[in-house]
Amino acid sequence: MDFSTQQALGPRIAVAAFDGWNDAGEAASSAVKRIREEYPSAEIASVDPELFFDFQYTRPTVRSGADGRRLLEWPEATLHRPRDPRGFWTLKGVEPARAWRAFTADFIDAMLADDVTGLVTIGAMMSDVPHTRPIAVHCSSDDDLLRTNLDIDRSRYEGQIGILGVLAAAAQDAGIPTVSMWASIPHYVAGATPSPKATLALLEKLSEISGHEIGLGSLPADAAAWEATVDAAAAEDDEMTDYIRQLEETRDTWDSPEAKGDAIARAFERYLRDDKGPGKGR
Repeated sequence: MDFSTQQALGPRIAVAAFDGWNDAGEAASSAVKRIREEYPSAEIASVDPELFFDFQYTRPTVRSGADGRRLLEWPEATLHRPRDPRGFWTLKGVEPARAWRAFTADFIDAMLADDVTGLVTIGAMMSDVPHTRPIAVHCSSDDDLLRTNLDIDRSRYEGQIGILGVLAAAAQDAGIPTVSMWASIPHYVAGATPSPKATLALLEKLSEISGHEIGLGSLPADAAAWEATVDAAAAEDDEMTDYIRQLEETRDTWDSPEAKGDAIARAFERYLRDDKGPGKGR
């Protein structure tokens, strides 16, 4: 583990992701699912779904168990502790519909009780980017030491936020250094299928900033297959092909030495302000 990273986030790092608008292409929730597969863990905290979720908005589901019985599953959010000390604490669940301050307080208290030393919140947003280029992941923090040691920026966004932003603010206030990570997903595929390419990008960035190795399993192959599938679909649509080419030209301009720096941050801020942001068009 890099010394500066260890000093900034510490050895006991929690990673948080939530379903919903924070999770385009199911990229963030799939990343936490992969972490739990890599590092078996035990649940140490959860919330009462009656207090925080609107069941007309996030409905319970039913499935058949191994014995054929019908099982009812309610929306949930849970914090897990890894059995392997090299692993991550993971918080995953549904974005709450109400009582956000109480919701975040419950989980921050559980992290403090378990001596969590750093938090990484991860999300994915729909953006005007091509699927043919590397998935961009933007990192920011309000913690001075993290920004210095990880060479990341402070977010300049002002406006509405989701539960990830509320959780990050609560963690910082409680003395837990926090990094926010967001992957940019091509908007023309984000709502159609899970995006293993974005999940892969999030996990690679998490490994970089945490200093922890994360087994990727079949993700690299899944990401390549996903891109090939989108390529094939786009090839049958001339308008889509032209549109993707325009996005590629824009992305290549962003990635040029003259443009590096604030381009991804500006795109993220536009996303949160337009009708794709939290509470908009819902």
